[in-house]
Amino acid sequence: MNTQDIMEIKALLAAPKKIAIIPHKNPDGDAIGSTLGLLLYLLQLNHEAKIIAPNDFPDFLKWLPSVETIAIHETEKETTEAFISAADIIFTLDFNAFHRTGNMTSVLTNSKGVKIMIDHHQQPDDYAKFMFSDVSMSSTCEMVYHFLDKLDALDKLNAEIATCLYVGIMTDTGSFRFRSTTSTTHKIIASLMDKGADNTQIHNNVYDTNSYNRMQLLGCALSNLKVLPEHKAAYITLSQKELRDLDYKKGDTEGFVNYALSLDKTVLAAIFIEDKKQGIIKISLRSKGDFSVNELSRTHFEGGGHTNAAGGKSDTSLESTVEKFISILPTYSKALNNE
Repeated sequence: MNTQDIMEIKALLAAPKKIAIIPHKNPDGDAIGSTLGLLLYLLQLNHEAKIIAPNDFPDFLKWLPSVETIAIHETEKETTEAFISAADIIFTLDFNAFHRTGNMTSVLTNSKGVKIMIDHHQQPDDYAKFMFSDVSMSSTCEMVYHFLDKLDALDKLNAEIATCLYVGIMTDTGSFRFRSTTSTTHKIIASLMDKGADNTQIHNNVYDTNSYNRMQLLGCALSNLKVLPEHKAAYITLSQKELRDLDYKKGDTEGFVNYALSLDKTVLAAIFIEDKKQGIIKISLRSKGDFSVNELSRTHFEGGGHTNAAGGKSDTSLESTVEKFISILPTYSKALNNE
């Protein structure tokens, strides 16, 4: 995003507009944090701004400032699509291809509003007039901070915005331990704390409020953990029955795949979760070093993401999906063993 882009965006935002802010389907901490942070800034400028999420999101994010204003397309299809169609500006945050919004793909494709993308994933589609795309960034929330800085708007950054942005940076960096965490990331976190983000309370709200059933589900996941030492890989499975028996709620499996990755000498980890409602197996992939799960997911599981964190899906059974995963590992033997 160059100086000319920033000047044009400033001009666009100079007078009140109708603005839709869109995260990806199954929004996580970075998607919800970045959209809320941007929303709270735009409302200060008297814009008619609204976040429209494709579907619901985890309960551990529902304490965030203004979270109750988020509209859900899945349950409010008519009104949300009318808003998108009438919007002057459409911000898309934490994704870079319309298909990542699921059933919102069509309305976004046909919308006439000026598109502004803020995202840190690889290989963006070319749909936005203004693209702030940087794969080196830790999170979209960090990018929103830089975006406000470019707009000379950091004076608008208050405790509520700081809290939202802190959540996205914290969750997308694995509490600041992933390689994408830079000294600049920490400087931004310090700035957010100075603005009023309570780091201890935020961490407690996101990570330290667990239900008994979620702990039981984690135990089930760990009992299903399988290790493939010859490939330096490990994987976890969760069937629909196991989810149902343990009263699964959206977000309950967040972070489970990292337990597999934490095993000694493991370079690649996966979790396969059966979703019979959608007729798919949801896949989350994690890796260490330079091994790209983004490439693996794009090639084999209709997904993508980052070098060390990606997602995908499979339209076959849980068993056949796992078999496919195991069968492709010899193809990556050299890369896995080099790590």
